[in-house]
Amino acid sequence: MSNKQNCYFKQNGIKYVDYKDVELLKKFTNPHARILSKKRTGVSTEYQKKLALAIKRARFMALMPYLSR
Repeated sequence: MSNKQNCYFKQNGIKYVDYKDVELLKKFTNPHARILSKKRTGVSTEYQKKLALAIKRARFMALMPYLSR
């Protein structure tokens, strides 16, 4: 395994992380609906902040759960 991880969003040319794209956001949460760290996902700092904001907005709009049981 290489030390450098590539950002998912930069690889796929995604400039805007949309809170309505729930399927994409679910990739970056664990089964308990917690946001995964950038260390685990390999996302850059810039996109990790955008991702966290999008997940929080999706939760507020009831598109994603706050926690999963």
